[in-house]
Amino acid sequence: MPWKSKGAKAEAADHAGARLARQATVEVAGLLGKRGMSRTDLARMMDVSPGRVSQILSGDENLTLRSLAAVADALELDIKISFVEPKEDGARRPHGLGDGSDAFVYAP
Repeated sequence: MPWKSKGAKAEAADHAGARLARQATVEVAGLLGKRGMSRTDLARMMDVSPGRVSQILSGDENLTLRSLAAVADALELDIKISFVEPKEDGARRPHGLGDGSDAFVYAP
C-alpha cells in the first residue's frame, strides 16, 4: 500500500489536537499539584489503575473527552471548553467569555 500524506488542513488539525491534549494534561497535573495529590491518589478516586492515569496524563494515547470527564468527575470539578480567536502574534485570547454562548460546561 503506497504511503499517502495528509492534506495541510488534516495536519494542522492533528497538531492542534496534540497541543490541546498537552494543555489538558498540564492543567490536570497542575490541579493535582495544587491539591497535593499524586497520580496514584487520582487513580484511587477514579477507581482505575495508576497505570491508566499515567496513560491519560502522558499523552501516549489519544486523550478523549470521556477521559477528561472521568478526571473531572473524580476531582469533583466542571470542565469549560471555549473557543478563542488568535491574536496577531499567534497567541490565543478568550472570545466572548461570560455570556455562555461560546463555552460548554461539563457538570457531572
